[in-house]
Amino acid sequence: MTNAGSNYHICHIELDEKSIIRRNADIDHERRVAIFDLLEENSYEPLAELPDQYAGPFRVILRMEENRLAMDIYSEDSQALTVVILPLTSLRRTIKEYFQICDSYFTAIKSASPRQIETIDMARRGLHDEGSEILQDRLAEKVKMDFPTARRLFTLICVLQIR
Repeated sequence: MTNAGSNYHICHIELDEKSIIRRNADIDHERRVAIFDLLEENSYEPLAELPDQYAGPFRVILRMEENRLAMDIYSEDSQALTVVILPLTSLRRTIKEYFQICDSYFTAIKSASPRQIETIDMARRGLHDEGSEILQDRLAEKVKMDFPTARRLFTLICVLQIR
């Protein structure tokens, strides 16, 4: 459930198909889960002055624009409201390390001990949290969101970055 009594949430989110570089079943599954979880519960408030003081809910399209993340924000009835642009420079290292640890995790699942898998998974979750905190911090002047929303958006940004 989204925040009760608040319209400051995302009611629909999608990734621009032209921005998705690589697809496979695992990536599509991660994307679907992140979208489902995000739509179940999120807090998302653009801080720009919006037409007619629109206060949500929001439709969001995530896309890449010249190595930057673009968040196209629309009203519930698909009226364009604003675009939030975020250079991904501050996230590059974390995203790269996150991909590396995910590769290690998927390799470990096949042959490692439960203790080794748990250790790698803890590191993976830690990097995911770090990326979410960076995202939340970098967007703080443009979009107010809670940590779980930032976490799910970080997952979707990673889907757009997979090469």
